[in-house]
Amino acid sequence: MAVKRTVRPKELTKPVRIKVVTHDDIVESNIANDALSKYERYLSSEKNYSAETIRSYLSDLKEFESFLITEDLGTLVTATTSSARFYTTRMYNDEFKKKSIARHLSSLKTFYRFLESESIKDYNPFELIESPKVEKSLPKFLYIEEIEKIFNSIDTKTPIGKRNLCIMEILYGSGLRVSELCSLTYDNFDFSNSFIKVFGKGHKERYVPMNLRTINSVKDYYFVARPILILNNEQNDPLEFLVNSKGTALSTRGVRKILDKILLDASESIHISPHTLRHTFATHLLDGGADLRSVQEMLGHENLATTQIYTHVSTEKLKESMMNHPRQINNRK
Repeated sequence: MAVKRTVRPKELTKPVRIKVVTHDDIVESNIANDALSKYERYLSSEKNYSAETIRSYLSDLKEFESFLITEDLGTLVTATTSSARFYTTRMYNDEFKKKSIARHLSSLKTFYRFLESESIKDYNPFELIESPKVEKSLPKFLYIEEIEKIFNSIDTKTPIGKRNLCIMEILYGSGLRVSELCSLTYDNFDFSNSFIKVFGKGHKERYVPMNLRTINSVKDYYFVARPILILNNEQNDPLEFLVNSKGTALSTRGVRKILDKILLDASESIHISPHTLRHTFATHLLDGGADLRSVQEMLGHENLATTQIYTHVSTEKLKESMMNHPRQINNRK
């Protein structure tokens, strides 16, 4: 008589890998968490990076940490060069965009250089891994006609309108980063010398000129509109120069929402960000004959190469203008 054989389902016969958490694992995990916390404080206090930039850095690190845990390759602190190469290969296999891969690698290299400087790790596992070459796209900017239309759409009869005009004048008139704008206090303004004292990346101090329109707008907002807006704040008068409709300090996110609303009121279908206005500031300065070193100083760029991209923007604008040359028009026929 044939003997019946019981066939067990595949999922029941598949071996299950169980990770046994040891005391050493817990210690390593704690060390990694402490290193991340220390790095976050470093980015905030010493590098003076914005909250958004810090979140971006930490997000890249968390992705790598998740990869290490999934693949049972240790922690951020115990990561090896082999793990780093494996992770880079995984990003390529998962068809990450070159720009995304380059950003991840930059974040990780910076993090491990910090660990080396703090003697938390004795080498950088990502140091020898090359980043993919990413073509730099030309920064977007607005034409003078577009800028004027946006300015003219702001209703300056209201406290909110006066504040919004002030924001536009500082971003476009002096080229500040949005984080620099939101951290300003009234003491940062030197009206007698027409300068704004700005603390940029790395808490580096620089002085940026103000034009007459910016000065008038700043004074109109601070002495006329701001006292009305802070009446809505039952707590106290915030130290920050710019406030929202509730009378509390204006955030970088709040500035972006304000710009979206200004565009909507201007019936413009284009999209602008605080950085678009910064790009426009630099481009228009160069178009007006300003020298590259001066623009570099005003923007707070550490390297001149970062500023040089605006010369390409101006060159592109020249090429577009050349299309209206009579000989060019005749060639189209």
